[in-house]
Amino acid sequence: MLRFFSQLTVVVVLLAAVAPAARGQGGEAAGLAGLCAGSRTELIEAVDRLGASGAPRDVATLRALLDYRVGADAGGRCVMLPGKEGGQAVDLASGKVVAGVDHVEPPLVNNRVRLAVKKAVAQINLANPNPSVRLAAAQELQSSPSESQLSSVEAALAKEKDPQVKAVLRTIVAQLNLGSPDPARKLRAIGIISESGDTALVSNLRQLLAAKDDPGAADPRVRQAAKAALDSLQRKAAVVSRLGDLFFGVSLGSVLLLTSLGLAITFGLMGVINMAHGEMLMLGAYATYMVQQSFRAYFPVAVDYYLLAAIPFSFAVPFLVGMALERCIIRFLYKRPLETLLATWGISLGLIQAVRLLFGAQNVEVQNPSWLSGGLEVVSGLTLTYNRLAIIVFTAFVVFLCWFLLNRTTLGLQVRAVTQDRDTAKAMGIYTWKIDMWTFALGSGIAGLGGLALTQVGNVGPELGQGYIVDSFMVVVLGGVGKLIGTVVGALGLGVINKALEPFMGAVLGKIIVLALVIVFIQKRPQGLFAFKGRASD
Repeated sequence: MLRFFSQLTVVVVLLAAVAPAARGQGGEAAGLAGLCAGSRTELIEAVDRLGASGAPRDVATLRALLDYRVGADAGGRCVMLPGKEGGQAVDLASGKVVAGVDHVEPPLVNNRVRLAVKKAVAQINLANPNPSVRLAAAQELQSSPSESQLSSVEAALAKEKDPQVKAVLRTIVAQLNLGSPDPARKLRAIGIISESGDTALVSNLRQLLAAKDDPGAADPRVRQAAKAALDSLQRKAAVVSRLGDLFFGVSLGSVLLLTSLGLAITFGLMGVINMAHGEMLMLGAYATYMVQQSFRAYFPVAVDYYLLAAIPFSFAVPFLVGMALERCIIRFLYKRPLETLLATWGISLGLIQAVRLLFGAQNVEVQNPSWLSGGLEVVSGLTLTYNRLAIIVFTAFVVFLCWFLLNRTTLGLQVRAVTQDRDTAKAMGIYTWKIDMWTFALGSGIAGLGGLALTQVGNVGPELGQGYIVDSFMVVVLGGVGKLIGTVVGALGLGVINKALEPFMGAVLGKIIVLALVIVFIQKRPQGLFAFKGRASD
């Protein structure tokens, strides 16, 4: 008798373990057999059942449906034909291999069916071991969630460990519960939204509060919780927006700093109003483009690292052009500011035309490397893009090198001496003409590095430098002629102020207001933010 009860217990335990799997297989089998249904409604229901089953092997079957490899054979069986990789035809109802089938009559697949298949594949992929696949699946479901997916999403959310995927799944659950007429589910959704702090759901809360025919939205508890969550999200959105403006302002100021840094050195040393400085920026950008094209042609495997190789070239090309201009033209026009201005303006037009002849009048494409694509999401709604972060870091590195060169080297000592008092420096044995040449070339080379930075955030064309020359002079005058720290503060300050004004007044009006503020400031403090002690004379 004891032996009989032991055997009976074993049988009961085995049946209990097998029963859920059998039920799942039954639902899956029904879904597989329904893929050959003549009615689109039945077909979509079968696809939904497969998505809810969550079996990874069904992904291939669903994709075969879209490839018209699933359909009824001559005997009326629902069969899946093999794909290009080979294999055998399979009877979907029994799972057995069938021979001699090379043609089926596929069901009518329209956009509704295709959308249902995409959603079903996404549901199944929520259990994929790869986090990037799960994230893509969750984002696909988030685009248009349906009530039938709620249980699958909640089950996936309970197991999910990746924070990005978890955030998207939480959002889906909140969206579905928020659309329910049940006040309890709405309260749960509002709690999820408040906890997640996702500012993208502000519109959902507004729609809930504006709903007239939703009985659940009329519940006082729901309305109170929704108002509190909406106020909290709006405050967060305002803070995120200001932080975003600050980040983009600093990145804009970094580009402006690179374009102004060389001008501050040459203008402070020689008093030359170089209207061709913007074209040095353009030459650096085109040098970067040429390095990219060379890598594509000769080193395609390493094309992702062209930007690193472009750094010395984007400096060297405008450096050499600046040196040639100073020796051939600029040096004959010292102490003649009007002639210098006109001459450099003519040089800028000549450089623009030369680039048009070589590269064409249209913009050229400089692609971001893969390691600078994407961004770092700090909080919901605020993503720090890698290309702008790289520009900020690169600018800080260039500024440090300039500071080191001007304050810790013999050349820097001589530059400062000539800037403060040219006659005394000449009397001390410093070749001022060499300092002029090297300094003008250095300022042009630094502008070329600014062109390299601009290729990662904007278009590259012959008129690239024209949009930055006025801003560069404004930065130099605002910061104080010849002062490195003044140029840094002026560039970053103008960049942040421009971005802060743009949301309220637009880009053009914002620039006009900034220009007016700078003019007023210069009227009150002509020497700029940081006055330079001593001046160059001849």
